[in-house]
Amino acid sequence: MYSTTDFRKGLKIEIEGIPFEIIEFQHFKPGKGGAMVRTKLRNILNGRVQDKTFRSGEKVEKPDMETRDMQFLYREGEQLVFMDMTTYEQLHMEEESTGGKAGFLKDAQECRVLLYNGKPLDIDIPVSLVLEVTDTEPGAKGDTVSNVTKPAKLETGITIQVPIFVNIGDRVKVDTRTKEYLGRE
Repeated sequence: MYSTTDFRKGLKIEIEGIPFEIIEFQHFKPGKGGAMVRTKLRNILNGRVQDKTFRSGEKVEKPDMETRDMQFLYREGEQLVFMDMTTYEQLHMEEESTGGKAGFLKDAQECRVLLYNGKPLDIDIPVSLVLEVTDTEPGAKGDTVSNVTKPAKLETGITIQVPIFVNIGDRVKVDTRTKEYLGRE
């Protein structure tokens, strides 16, 4: 069991038999009464986000979850296919359940897959990845004005905003949580 003092961003908890991930949390003390914890929770089963307030010290269940090292094999329609690195068993997962993280997956990329009661629910990818730019408008010589961005399509198919000096073939570092450009490699 977890107490509200254990809450942190990304912690997985279970409320009334449903697994949630804490997206945001804030401790606050109203004028009267005890302290409270205001949270924003993402339902791991369907991806919906909801707000919930807990009394300080309140206990919540720990979900029956495990993570396994897996390799992303390929996309099959709206499904992602992963292979367990130890048993070579293949698992199918809905792309929408990853919360947008599937856009950063390359074929044969290793990642951690979150399983709830043996069913794949979510993936854990690195905080930053280096990906190649496959399509963007060419930058003209002398375009070095800061804070000017343009869209760029990366090798995984996701589009992010990059500075105007980035060209096709450049390898860029991307924050996978915010889809922000971090620099060139």
